[in-house]
Amino acid sequence: MELQEDVVIRFTDVEQTRPHFRLGPLNLAVPRGYVTAIVGPNGSGKSSTFRLMLNMAKPDRGHIEMIGREVNKDDIEVKQRIGYLPENANHGEHAIRGTDKADFVKAWYPGWDVNRYQELLRRFEVDPSLKLGKMSKGMRRKFDLSLVLAHQPELLLLDEPSSGLDPLAWKVMIEVLHRYMEHGNRTIVLASHIIDEIKRLADYIVFMAEGHVIGVYEKDELLSSWHTFYVKGGRAVFERLARVPGLQSREDVGGMQVRAVTNKALEAEEWIRGEGMEITGRTAMELDDIMASLIKNDRLQKT
Repeated sequence: MELQEDVVIRFTDVEQTRPHFRLGPLNLAVPRGYVTAIVGPNGSGKSSTFRLMLNMAKPDRGHIEMIGREVNKDDIEVKQRIGYLPENANHGEHAIRGTDKADFVKAWYPGWDVNRYQELLRRFEVDPSLKLGKMSKGMRRKFDLSLVLAHQPELLLLDEPSSGLDPLAWKVMIEVLHRYMEHGNRTIVLASHIIDEIKRLADYIVFMAEGHVIGVYEKDELLSSWHTFYVKGGRAVFERLARVPGLQSREDVGGMQVRAVTNKALEAEEWIRGEGMEITGRTAMELDDIMASLIKNDRLQKT
C-alpha cells in the first residue's frame, strides 16, 4: 500500500489492547517535511504510539505505514532511514564506552557521517571515551542524540528529547534540530511535555488523551485562535454567551464578569461586540491550558 507523497506516517484504525490500557482507534497522518509534536498527559499513549511505529509492538488491528511501506516486519532499509531516541536510555549498555557503541551503531547505517558525529559531540561537550554508565543523565542524552543524528536520517522520532538536559544543552539541542530541518525533506515526530520546546519546534500538534487522538492542529493557527474573553455582565450575559462562535467553556467568575473560552477568537470578538456586550479582558491561551480544555471537553462528550 503506497502513501500519499506528502504523508510520511499513517495510522489507519489502529488499536492495541492491554490489561490496563487501550490505545486507539488511531487515525493519524503525519505530514512530510514538518515537525509534529505529540502532546498529552502521562499515560495518554505517546510512547506506545512510538513503539508501534517502530514495530517494537504489534497492533491488535489496523494498519501503520511509514515512508511508503506498511509496518509489519523488520524492514532494515526503512529503519536505516529513521533515527529514534527513546525516552529512557538502555541500562544494559552501562559497561561499554561511548566509542564502542558508536563503532557498533555506524556499521548499520550506510549514511553514517563521522564528521557530523564529531561535530555534534563537540557542540554537546560529550566525552565518548567514558563508559555509558559513568555519564550523567544529561550527557548520556546528548551522546544518544548525537548517535541518532549522525547517520542523517530522513525521519527523526524523539521521545521526550530534552529529558535530563540543562538549559544550555537544551538551547543547543533546539539549534541542532532546527539545522537538521533546514534540508527541507526531513521530518521530526516528537513527544514532549515541555511547552516552550513545542512552541520553538513544532509546526503541527497532535493532542492525545486516554489512548486516542483528541485533536490535530497547525500550531500557529491554534495559538492565534484559542483565547479567553472576559465579558461584563451577570446571568443574562452568561446565557447569551452560549451562542458565541467556537465556545469551549464559560464560567461566571464573580464581579459581574463571565469568562468564555473560544477556539475562534476573531469571530468570537466580532460576535460579542455585535451583540452589544462589553469585553473587559482578553488573553491568548497557552498550550497547556488548551490541552486541559480539550481533555475536559473530550471527557464530557463520553459521559
